[in-house]
Amino acid sequence: MSNPLPARIDVHSHFLPHFYRDALIETGNSHPDGMPAIPPWSPTAHRQIMNTTNVRKSILSISSPGTHLWPSDPAARKSLTRECNAYAANLKSDYPDEFGFWASLPLPNVHDALEEIERAREEGANGFALMTNYHGVYVGDTVLDPVFDRLNELNATVFLHPGAPCIASMNASVGIDDAGATAALPFGNRYPIPIFEFLYDTSRAVINMFYSGTVDRCPNIKFIIPHVGGTLPPLITRFTAFGSLVPGVKPLDGDKVRQQMQDQFYFDLAGTIFDGDTGGRGQLKAFVEGWDISYESLLYGSDFPFTNAGAAEMLANRMRDGLEHLFDEEQRKAIYEGNGRRLLERNMSETRPSSKN
Repeated sequence: MSNPLPARIDVHSHFLPHFYRDALIETGNSHPDGMPAIPPWSPTAHRQIMNTTNVRKSILSISSPGTHLWPSDPAARKSLTRECNAYAANLKSDYPDEFGFWASLPLPNVHDALEEIERAREEGANGFALMTNYHGVYVGDTVLDPVFDRLNELNATVFLHPGAPCIASMNASVGIDDAGATAALPFGNRYPIPIFEFLYDTSRAVINMFYSGTVDRCPNIKFIIPHVGGTLPPLITRFTAFGSLVPGVKPLDGDKVRQQMQDQFYFDLAGTIFDGDTGGRGQLKAFVEGWDISYESLLYGSDFPFTNAGAAEMLANRMRDGLEHLFDEEQRKAIYEGNGRRLLERNMSETRPSSKN
C-alpha cells in the first residue's frame, strides 16, 4: 500500500551510536537536558520510522548536549567528534540514498574545529551541525570568526541546534582549554530544558550572529534554524529597531536583516508547530503570516529519536492537515521535499572569501 503521507526529506533527525551513549553516561548526561532518558536509537529503527512517515532521506546530526561534553578536556571533545562524524560518514556510505549528515565540530577549540571541517568535508558531510553555544561561547562570538569564515568560503550549510544556555568562564571565552561554564537556568531542573530554554537559546544565538556581524560577513552560509525559529520571530522587530531608539546600542538595518532572513535562512518544522486539528492554527501560521516568510524557506524535521516513533508519526499526520490549510499542493511539495533537495544540492565548494562589511 502507498504511504498516505507525502514524501519528504528530514533535515532534523539525530543519531546516537553506542559510544556516544557511553560518553553521555560517563559525563553525567544520562538524562540529557533534563529529559527522562537517553532515547533508544539504531539505524534499523531509524529506517523504520522513515518508512512510516515516508521520509526519503534523513540528514543525521548529534543533538544536545553535543560532542563537547568535557569542559576542560579538548582532546576528549576532539576524539568524540571525530568518532561521531566517521560513524555518520560510514552510515551515509552504506545507505547513500537514505542518509546524509551534518558534521559536528569540537568547539570551542577553533584549531581543532578547522581541522575537523576538512576531514568531514572529505568524508562527504552535507554541512555542519553547530550548537547555539559551547560551554557559554555562543555562535557569533569573535573567537569563532575563523570557523565561520572557513564555512563561508565553502558555501556551507549550517544546521543550528539549541542547547542549554550557559555563561562562559573566563578561560572558556578563549576557546582553547576552558574551565567550564555556569548554567543559566533560573528554574534549575524544574523543567526539561527543551520545553522553552531551547527556543530562547536559539533566538539568543541568532540575534548574536546578527549583532556581531557574522551574518554580514558570511553571505555564502545557509543557516537552518530549528523549531520554526524558536522565539526569534516576535523579536525581529525589537532587536533590529532597538539601536535606532536607544543611544549606544549597535543599529541594525531592519530591511537588510529581513532580506538576509529570506536569502540565507531556512526554518525546520520540528516540534509542536500546530495546535492539533485547528485549521492550521499555531506557531507556524503566526510565523509565515506575521512575518511574510516564504514557503521556500521551510523544511521538514522530525527530531527523531528525541521525538519518539509514535509522536513522530502523530506530528507528521498533524502537519499534513495543518499545511493543507496554509499552502497549496505545489508549495507543500516544496516544503516537504523540494526545498531540502535544493539545499542538499548546494555542494560545498571553495569560493573567494567575501569582503568584511
